[in-house]
Amino acid sequence: MNRLGLSLLAAYLWPLSATADELLVASASNFSAPMAQLVLRFEGQTDHEVEVAYGSSGRLFAQISNGAPFQIFFSADQDKPERLLASGLAVPGTSFTYATGALVLWNADDKAVVPDPSALSQDPELRIAIANPRVAPYGAAALEAIESLALSEAVSGRLVLGENIAQAYQFVDSGNASLGFVAKSQVVRDGRVRKGSGWEVPANLHAPIRQDAVLLTRARDCQPCQQFMAFVQQPEQQALLAGWGYRFD
Repeated sequence: MNRLGLSLLAAYLWPLSATADELLVASASNFSAPMAQLVLRFEGQTDHEVEVAYGSSGRLFAQISNGAPFQIFFSADQDKPERLLASGLAVPGTSFTYATGALVLWNADDKAVVPDPSALSQDPELRIAIANPRVAPYGAAALEAIESLALSEAVSGRLVLGENIAQAYQFVDSGNASLGFVAKSQVVRDGRVRKGSGWEVPANLHAPIRQDAVLLTRARDCQPCQQFMAFVQQPEQQALLAGWGYRFD
């Protein structure tokens, strides 16, 4: 990143600079709703405040690599925390898998049932949203699932790429795409699809979406950061995440 880019990034992140009692967390977009609940619980039990910046794991990884002042990184995969550890930007021994995600082929229309992947090829005009597979692990998993289903040709030219999984969801929710591969956590609450209908993609159609968190080197001595990471791993919090469709295998 050039000097101007770094300056703009610093200006953007300046309001998020952490104070002594404030944690600064970078989180993958698919985890935004559960993270908000975890933060409320944590702040209710401690004297600490948590600020969270959301985005695709690839974008957040790039920002961390370029000096963004985050203290903890909740990625949507294992690869990026491992790369941060290898480069010395994360603290060895602090990474853990906080959840395993799932994909859902989703339609926001309550009257349009999505019974199985045949929905992808029924109408050659349908636009299909996925997160950008180059920067978003859920997008990479969606592309892998499409290939496993031998539907790459059927969807050719009809994929709409969102920068992250949140934008892929927005494309479908707004009607700019008829279907989309989204995170189960975005559309399911307590085991039920909250809006529209969806088909859960079998886990064997793509590599496991194991999501790791890691403590970043700038926060090596941050006790509240370590406290928050331990908090997320408590059984009560895992039960909360299970209600959002995450697994712990």
